[in-house]
Amino acid sequence: MTTRAAGGQACVFLLKTPPTPFASAVDAIKREAKAGSTTQCLRADAMTDAVNDFRAMIDKIPALAWSCRPDGTTEFLNQRWLDYTGLSMEESLGWGWQAAIHRDDLGTLMDTWLRVLASEEPGEEEARLRRFDGKHRWFLFRAVPVRDPQGRVVRWYGTNTDIEDHKRAEDQLRRDERELRQIVDAIPQAIVVLAPDGRPLYANEVLLEYTGLSLEEVQTGGFRALFPDDVETARHERQKGLERGASFQLELRTRRKDGRCRWFLVHYRPLRDEQGHIVRWYATGTDIEDRKQAEERVRNENLALREEIDRSSMFEEIVGSSEALRRVLAQVAKVAPTESTVLISGETGTGKELIARAIHRRSSRSTRAFIRVNCAAIPSSLIAAELFGHEKGAFTGALQRRVGRFESADGGTIFLDEIGEIPMETQVALLRVLQEREFERVGSSQPISVDVRVLAATNGDLKAAVAAGSFRQDLFYRLNVFPIRSPSLRERADDIPVLVEYLMERYAEKAGKKLRVIDTRTIELLQTYDWPGNIRELQNVVERAVVLCDGDTLSVDEAWLKHEARAESSRARVYEVKLGRLAPERERGMIEAALAESRGQISGPSGAAGKLGIPRQTLESKIASLGINKYRFKVG
Repeated sequence: MTTRAAGGQACVFLLKTPPTPFASAVDAIKREAKAGSTTQCLRADAMTDAVNDFRAMIDKIPALAWSCRPDGTTEFLNQRWLDYTGLSMEESLGWGWQAAIHRDDLGTLMDTWLRVLASEEPGEEEARLRRFDGKHRWFLFRAVPVRDPQGRVVRWYGTNTDIEDHKRAEDQLRRDERELRQIVDAIPQAIVVLAPDGRPLYANEVLLEYTGLSLEEVQTGGFRALFPDDVETARHERQKGLERGASFQLELRTRRKDGRCRWFLVHYRPLRDEQGHIVRWYATGTDIEDRKQAEERVRNENLALREEIDRSSMFEEIVGSSEALRRVLAQVAKVAPTESTVLISGETGTGKELIARAIHRRSSRSTRAFIRVNCAAIPSSLIAAELFGHEKGAFTGALQRRVGRFESADGGTIFLDEIGEIPMETQVALLRVLQEREFERVGSSQPISVDVRVLAATNGDLKAAVAAGSFRQDLFYRLNVFPIRSPSLRERADDIPVLVEYLMERYAEKAGKKLRVIDTRTIELLQTYDWPGNIRELQNVVERAVVLCDGDTLSVDEAWLKHEARAESSRARVYEVKLGRLAPERERGMIEAALAESRGQISGPSGAAGKLGIPRQTLESKIASLGINKYRFKVG
């Protein structure tokens, strides 16, 4: 279309068709000029010169340039493009330029080109372009649309930029990265590469194999499930370390792919650029599970030692030389060097714990922990957690993970006093420890292996408890591998003088007194007394005598023992029932009387067991062995 000024003179030439390549534009200008005046011809010549100059400039720019029609067919390529490829303009127009593209890249390039044409938006793609000598180099193909005033695409302009050196650098970088990853994967430590904000970017094979996670899962936050304990605290500590921007370390429990957890010491180190900005964090994890277990074992052993020191024991050594005591010590000497489980029976106060300690001291485990557990002093609902430990949140009040007594005794000896008081459900777990040397913490399904020697003690009749169904028969046989009976003080009357002398010296030293003599009548009195409380009762009597003594001679008031006898008269009868020294008819009568008084209730403060002063399991076994119907005493 031509626009003309008033008077019919044309002053501006507009092409009748959309802009064309340079040669076509020059021809169009000349045709329009033939119909004009001389001035118009001069203007046409000037425009022709400008177009030719512009074309010369396009041909000489240090880039391969080209233009395409709206349908994508090429209509112009600059001289540098032709010189580089060795193709002529005629060979390159339309789709002929494809001959210069590497055959492996042509499909991808055409797919991208067709998508760009359809979108009518700028686009780019990388492909190898063949040089005139047959060699290929990488180029970046860029295309930009040209639009008319109505916004329609009338042409595409494009350039090809040589990126061969850049691609080679990228390839070398990838090779270096692969080699570095192989080196990192060969390091026997868990390694994670983090972004400056702490996001995981890469994890080596050691960590992926340990956790069972894929690299994609690590990158998308799968790490959060690996820290079972205090994850928020650990995350807070890590974030503070990242914000400080200096190397730091944390100790974390990390869950393995099989669900078990191990302790790791994680070192965080920053990588900075030339300006000092952090561009990466490198975290390396070292397995410290063995060290942590050793530390915890030492802490538990120290705790046990402090408890042992703080606890007021009867005396530190077994004192005496009676025949009954010599038999026990001979048994101790035989069984101590072995790994056999020992069941120590005997009345309350006869020193069953001292026998257990003597076995431990003479065993190969003497340098490791001796852990004592009074099963009767622990509520039945907590006995499993006390013995085997618990995980955080396993039950109300379990605010953190706790190691149990068996785990604390690993490598040493555990002494289970009053074993008959363990509830039936815990007996199953205890049997598993004895058979398989492993257990599970309360709230966990992961087995924990231990190497522990078990010594147990009871003042009841476990055989009767088995008959009554309150104690597992298989557990009884596992515990009763080597039975030892601790003799009562009545059976050790010959030991009373030496025991009194030992206790007198001990308590006199505590009281700051010097006692040298024991009254002869006192010895006779003490040897003829029945001692229902055994050595523990003797200990209390001697301590009282030391406190009240004003001279250097120890004496005991006979009234003390009479008072004790009266106070203990009912308990003496209880011991007779408990030890089975009464005839069955008398036992039956006492038990039925207690059941009638308690209205059939066995346990609890007002139960028959409490009235008789014997453990519930013992009473249950007695009821079963005597064939007593306890239900007939219940009142609706």
